Amino acid sequence: MTLNRITAISTLLASLLLALPASAQVLPEAQLSVRLPLAKKPTTRPMGVAYSPVHQRYFVADGGLGPVPGSMDITTSRSEVHVFDSSGKYLQSALPGLDNRAIYFNPNTQHIETITYNVSSNAGFTPGTGIYSLEINEKGELTENTRDIINFNPAFGDAATMPSYDAKAQRYYAKQERSNRVWVVDPKQREKVTEILLDLDAAGARFDDISDHFIAYTGVAGEELAVLDVDHKAVLVFDLNGKLVGKSVLPAGIKLLSQNHYNGVGYSNGMVFVYAEREGEFGTYLGFKVSDQAAQ
Repeated sequence: MTLNRITAISTLLASLLLALPASAQVLPEAQLSVRLPLAKKPTTRPMGVAYSPVHQRYFVADGGLGPVPGSMDITTSRSEVHVFDSSGKYLQSALPGLDNRAIYFNPNTQHIETITYNVSSNAGFTPGTGIYSLEINEKGELTENTRDIINFNPAFGDAATMPSYDAKAQRYYAKQERSNRVWVVDPKQREKVTEILLDLDAAGARFDDISDHFIAYTGVAGEELAVLDVDHKAVLVFDLNGKLVGKSVLPAGIKLLSQNHYNGVGYSNGMVFVYAEREGEFGTYLGFKVSDQAAQ
């Protein structure tokens, strides 16, 4: 084979490799991309974060203080939702009256939607439970008006679960407490579609090391699910079979407290958000990029 022919073949192979789509890769070290410093004390417990590309706003939901079962006096939650612009500047707070657990942007409806505590009715029926959309007016301001999407559904399992939404498949992933189990939920069905078992052993973690109620759906092929490993200060990334595909280590100086096991974590705009209670006067949500293929 002549030198020119070898060179031509090598050039062709190189161009073919460059033409292949880049594969997703979990970043060994998480990259801090945005800060959302809270401008007021959380009304209850800081829960998750959503980002609306339509309004270029972040929404931080508080959760807790829901209606008391059987009470006719308290029918709404006192939990607020706090709004920030895309740079992390605080804009406003509103009181939709929901005991929020998970909040997310639904590209199919173009709405910010929230999942309440006890969406499964696992703790007994209470008013104001289910999935709701939040109203944003023509000025881009969050109002106190909501619209119900679905009522309680036992397919979500645990009462305190913080599910995430796959808009393409129109299904939810609901982490079950004190376990490595994630239930796949079709909101049109009253039983789980299937169950995913996260391989925590491969990550050197136990169920009580990770966020107890939260699971992120990233939308990145092969890296679809992510959980916060509170005890080891890392984000663990799994595929839809529960296989560990990578670990993204958080900065060593970050201070995670016991509440990060139960709340103060979310996923939006291609980032995992972690509530750092001791950063700033009222705490700060830190947004970390953990994959080089995450869309922002």
